This record gives sequence, structure tokens and C-alpha cells, in this order.
Amino acid sequence: MTRGGKRPGAGRPKGTGKYGEPTVPVRVPASMADEVVSWVKAGGAGVPLFGGTVRAGGPTSVDDFVEDRVNLHDYVVRNADATFLVRVQGDSMIDAGLQEGDLLVVDRSLPATDGKMIVAAVDGELTVKYLRRGKRGVELHPANPNYQVIHVNEDEQSFQIMGVVTTVVHQF
Repeated sequence: MTRGGKRPGAGRPKGTGKYGEPTVPVRVPASMADEVVSWVKAGGAGVPLFGGTVRAGGPTSVDDFVEDRVNLHDYVVRNADATFLVRVQGDSMIDAGLQEGDLLVVDRSLPATDGKMIVAAVDGELTVKYLRRGKRGVELHPANPNYQVIHVNEDEQSFQIMGVVTTVVHQF
């Protein structure tokens, strides 16, 4: 018999798929297959998004219904294959609202244009700063007057832009 069944060497090698790991079969009722696939692609149940808004001034009435469910991944990640997270250490960007322990969402696929907040590796150390490109070359500007501008000399320093900061997750 030449059709069907297990054949040595057939199929995709284990660990070479999208997630780089072996897969397992999962059985769901046929009537729910599309719904389950959509749910998995959306990252699961998501977080409830309540209808209406919340005022930063005086109190307002509360809506008693959930308008939608929001997957935060979809909300903060533009290009999953080019995105990474990194925690903030230090206070050189405090005036930009970045605090110790904040989580940065960084996208490697976005252009690092003048004025963007970027994560860069300078001499093997990661730093988050505002990118400035001027007559003197590349400069990394802090958002704290207690810190100096880093003037990048690519002839004497290793320098690589790791990505553009798109979102800051701050916990109180």
C-alpha cells in the first residue's frame, strides 16, 4: 500500500514549525473548529473593554456592560516577529515617564528616525534614549538633566540600534 499511514521521513521535521517546537493534535467538535482557531489566533480570551470612558476629573456613571474583549498583544504589538520586551533600569528617561521596572515594547521593524525613543546597544550595554542625528553624527539624548548626551563614535564604539520603543507598560 503506497497511500496513507505513517511513512518514514514524511511530513515536516519536529520543531521546524512557526513556534520551533513539536506539536500535538487537539480534537474539538467540528462545529467549534473555526471559533477555537480564531480564539487561539487572538491570544485567548483577552481583557474586557468596558463601554464608555473613565474621566480623570470628576466621577461619572459606570456602564454595566462589556463592549468587547481586547487582546493586549494585538493592541501593543504591531509586528510580533520583530518585537521584544525589555525592563527599564535606572532613571535617565524619568522625564519621558519611564520608571525603574517599566516594561518597554520594542519593535525592530520600525525605522529609527530622528527624535524616536530607541533601545540601542553601545559597547555591548543596552540603553534607552531619544535618537538624534545631527551634524556631529548620532547622539543619544536622555530625558533627565542629570545625565549627559551620549555622542556615538562608531569608529571607537560598537553601536547598534535594537529597535524603536512603541509602548511602555507601567505598574503602580
